[in-house]
Amino acid sequence: MSINIINADLRNPRHASALLDLLNHYASGSEGGGRPLSDYTRQHLIQRLQQRGDTLVILAWDGDKPVGLIIGFEGFSTFMCKPLLNIHDVVVLENYRGQGIAQQMLAAAETMALLRGCCKITLEVLSNNAPAQAAYRKAGFAAYELDPGMGQALFWEKKL
Repeated sequence: MSINIINADLRNPRHASALLDLLNHYASGSEGGGRPLSDYTRQHLIQRLQQRGDTLVILAWDGDKPVGLIIGFEGFSTFMCKPLLNIHDVVVLENYRGQGIAQQMLAAAETMALLRGCCKITLEVLSNNAPAQAAYRKAGFAAYELDPGMGQALFWEKKL
């Protein structure tokens, strides 16, 4: 098996379709909330991502089959006064997990972050997703804390 890792071009219909299919697969599973993407999201996501200047999309292909996806967005670290890359989605199809595909995509994301002058890469992971946590640790990620006495950062949300 030869996996090809690419920076996606969302103007390419094949890349756009792969993103939607992989993201829908992820959203439909327990890690993604167990619901497929809405019709609205499927119809508008590619256009909305194309309008942003801060998006990074990486695809993993096994021949003609898309098997992995990373979507990230550039943010900004006020403490470092430099951009950062926040990885928002990481997807590897079940049959391809454990083969180093996530590692290859994370390495590609790191290369792109360095080219953008980013000071760090951030991501979130569910507390019970041990396989993803192991993959992230292997790639050099660790829980975020400024001062051990204050504890690790927690990811919170308020839906609007």
